[in-house]
Amino acid sequence: MSVLTRDEAQTRAQLLDVHHYRVDLDLTTGDETFGSTSTIRFTARAAGDTFVELKPVTLHSAVLDGQPLDPAALDGNRLPLSLAEGEHEITLTTTMRYSHTGEGMHRFLDPTDGASYTYTQLFMEDVQRVFAAFDQPDLKAVFELAVTAPEGWTVLTNSVTERGADGRWTSAPTQPLSTYFVCVAAGPWHSIRTEHAGLPFGIHCRRSLAPHLDADADEIIAVTKACFDRFHEKFDEPYPFDSYDQAFVPEFNAGAMENPGLVTFRDEFVFRSAVTATERMTRAMVIAHEMAHMWFGDLVTLRWWDDIWLNESFAEYMGYQTVNEACSDLFADTWIDFGVSRKAWGYDADQRPSTHPVAPDPQAVPDTASALLNFDGISYAKGASALRQLVAWLGEEDFLAGINIHFKRHKFGNATLADFIDNLAAATDRDVHAWAERWLRTTGVDTLTPRLTGEANRWELSVDHDGSRPHRVRAGLYDRRPDGELALRDSVLTDVPQREPIHLTGPRPALVVLNDGDLTYAKLRFDEVSEETALRGLSRIPDPLTRAVVWNSARDMVRDGELAPADYLELALAHLTEETELGIVQGVLAFARQQVADRYVPAGQRPAALATLREIARALLRRTEDGEDPGLRLTAVRTLVDSATTPDQIASWLDEGTVHGGPELDPELRWRILARLAVLGATDETAIAAELDRDPSATGQEGAARCRAALPDPDAKAAAWAAMFDSDDLSNYLFTATALGFWQPEQADLVQEYVERFYPAATALGDRRGPAMAEAAGRYAFPAYAVDADALARGERHLADDTMIPALRRKLVDQLDDLARALRVREA
Repeated sequence: MSVLTRDEAQTRAQLLDVHHYRVDLDLTTGDETFGSTSTIRFTARAAGDTFVELKPVTLHSAVLDGQPLDPAALDGNRLPLSLAEGEHEITLTTTMRYSHTGEGMHRFLDPTDGASYTYTQLFMEDVQRVFAAFDQPDLKAVFELAVTAPEGWTVLTNSVTERGADGRWTSAPTQPLSTYFVCVAAGPWHSIRTEHAGLPFGIHCRRSLAPHLDADADEIIAVTKACFDRFHEKFDEPYPFDSYDQAFVPEFNAGAMENPGLVTFRDEFVFRSAVTATERMTRAMVIAHEMAHMWFGDLVTLRWWDDIWLNESFAEYMGYQTVNEACSDLFADTWIDFGVSRKAWGYDADQRPSTHPVAPDPQAVPDTASALLNFDGISYAKGASALRQLVAWLGEEDFLAGINIHFKRHKFGNATLADFIDNLAAATDRDVHAWAERWLRTTGVDTLTPRLTGEANRWELSVDHDGSRPHRVRAGLYDRRPDGELALRDSVLTDVPQREPIHLTGPRPALVVLNDGDLTYAKLRFDEVSEETALRGLSRIPDPLTRAVVWNSARDMVRDGELAPADYLELALAHLTEETELGIVQGVLAFARQQVADRYVPAGQRPAALATLREIARALLRRTEDGEDPGLRLTAVRTLVDSATTPDQIASWLDEGTVHGGPELDPELRWRILARLAVLGATDETAIAAELDRDPSATGQEGAARCRAALPDPDAKAAAWAAMFDSDDLSNYLFTATALGFWQPEQADLVQEYVERFYPAATALGDRRGPAMAEAAGRYAFPAYAVDADALARGERHLADDTMIPALRRKLVDQLDDLARALRVREA
C-alpha cells in the first residue's frame, strides 16, 4: 500500500475541488465484511491524471461520469483517474473488512451479552478501509451518510441521523469536513439524550455499561455543558455543527477522537469500578480537549500533517484551562496534575533521539507514515506548555483575540502555522514571529537555575539559563517560619534572559522556586540553599502547584543522574505521607513504582524500593481510616497491591472481598490483586477461570489474559507469546493485556530467552497487522525490565534492520533510549 506524500497531496489539491460525498454502508452482510458505496462529486480545474484511494476486500465496480473503469486497475490502495477539465462524479462499490485493531471500521462482540458494535476511526489513512475517498485533510467536502444496520441498532454519525424503513439510517448533510473526521458508530447503544443551547446532545455506551453510564451521566453532561458555554464565552464563532454526541466505544486506541458532532472516547471512561477524583478530572479534561477541537481542528483544519501540533497543542491547553475555569466546583486545579504527570511526557519525549520541534519543518513530514510519528508528548504536552507560556507572555486577551481572527479568516477551511502566527500577530504589538521561531522550531529542554549573590539584607537574584528560548517566569521567594512551614514572601515576574538581576531586600530567602506557578516549559534546578530547603521541606510548601513544580524537578534530577533513585524514594516517604493533593500523590507514586523501582534501582535493591513504597502506602491508609479521603485510600491500596512481594495480605483481601476499613473489592481491584498474585506464583488457571466466570465482561477477558501471561510457568509464557506473535487472533486490547502480563522483573530468568526473540517477532507483527499493532508491540510488549548492556546492544543491532515499519522503529528508538538512560542512572 502506498502512503500519500506531501508533494502528491499538494499536486492533487491544485487539481481538484471536492464538493460532496454520498456514502452508503451496509452493516448487515456478516461479521467479517460490510458493503460500502461512495459517490463523489468534484471539479478538475484542468485536465490531468490523479487517483482516488481505497483499501477494499473487493472493488466490485467504479463508474466515472457514467463510464465504467476497470476494477483491476486498482494498484494497492490507488485507483488511477484520467480527468478532463470540469465537473465529475465517481461511484465506487466495494466490500470492506471489519478490523479488530481499532483502525477503520472496528467491530466488537461484547462477551457480557453477545451484542455487537461497530465504529469508525478514520485518522490519517484509515478512511480508505471504510469508503473510497480523496484522502487528504485539505480536500474538504460535505458528507451525507446512509447506513443499513441490523434490527435494534442505533446509528450515530457526525450530524443528526434519522431511521427510515428496513433499518436504513440517513444523516443530514454535514458542514465541509476533512475525510478523516467522518464517523459512524452503530450498535444497540444505551443512550442518554438532552438538549443544550438549542442543540441535541447525547451520550452513548454499549448496553452492558448502561448502569455505570447512568451513574455518571449527571457529571458528564454537566461538564459538557459547562465547557460548551465557556468556549462560547472565549470564541466569537459559534459551535459550527448541528448536534453534539459523545460515544464511549470499546477497544479504542486513543483517549478520544474529535469527530465533528460525534466525539468517540475509549469506554474505560465509563467507570465500572471506583476511581479517584483525579481520574474523574482527567475524563473532564478529555471532554474539554475534544470539544476544543470542534473549533481548532474541525472548523479550521491543518493543511498538511506537519501542523498536527496546532490541533493537539491547542486542544490540550484549552482542555486543562477550560476545565479549570468552568468546572472549579468539581475538580482541583487541573494544572497540578498536568505539571506532575502530563508534562513529564513532553520532557521525556524531548530528550530522546526522536525529538522534533513542536512545529516540525514541512520537509520533515514528507508523507503520512512519518506524520503518524508526531503524535507524542511533544505535540501534546510540550505544545500545550508552549501555549501556556505564550499566554503568560502575550496576555490572554491578545491571545484569544488572535485565535478569533484565525477562526474568522479560515472557518470551514484549512490553515498553516504561518497563518496562525500571522493572526496572533494581528492582535498584538509583540514580535510573535520571533517567539514562534525560538519556541516552535527548536528541540530540547532549557534549564533554569537561580543564583543569589549579596549579603545581609541586600541580594541580587540572577537566572542561569542553559538554552535558547525566552521565558517569562515567576520566581517564588519563600521564608521558613519558626514552626518549619514555608511562607511565600513574594512572587516576582521576570523575563529570561534577564536585562538585570532582581534586587531583593531582607534576609536571604530559604527557598527560591523559579517557574513558580509552572508557566513555562523548562527543567528547574535550585541554588544550594534552596535545594536543601526543597528536599527537606517539600511538604511544607503551601501551594500545591509549587509542590508539583518541585516534584517535577526532583524527577528530572533522578533521570539526569543528579539525585539517587533511593534518595527519591526517601523523599517520597518523607513528604507523600503528608501530601494533601491527590494528583501529586498519584503522579509521584506512579513514577516511583514504574520507573524507579522497576528500572532505575539495581535488581538487588528492588525489594527495598518496593518495601519503601509499601511503607508510604500503609501510612496513607492510616491517614484515611476515617473515610474522609476515599481517593487517597484507593491510591494507597493500589500501591500496596502492585508493590507486594509476598501474597499473604493481598490474598486475604481477595478471599474476603474487602480491605479492612474499606474499600470493598470491585472488579478492577480484584483483577489487580489476581494479576499480582499471578506474578508471585500464588494463583493458578483455576482461580483465573473462576474470576472470569465472576466477571465475564470485556474488561474481565483482558484481566484474565494479563493474569495468564503473568504466571511464572514456561507453558503459560509460551502460550502468551504464541497468542501475541504467532497468530493474528488477538484484538488490540487483548494483545495489550497479554503483553502487560508477560514481562515481569520477578521472572527475569524465565523470560530471558524471549528478549532476543522480541525484535524479529515485533517486526513481523508490524508487517502483518499494521501501525496500530506495531505501536502496541513497541509500547507494551517491549522487554523493558531487562536493564542491562546486552539487552541494549541487542536492540541497537536490530535497529540496523531498515525493513521495519516506521511506527515500530520509532517506538524501539524511544524504548532503547529509555533503556540506555536507565543504565546511566544505575551507574550514577
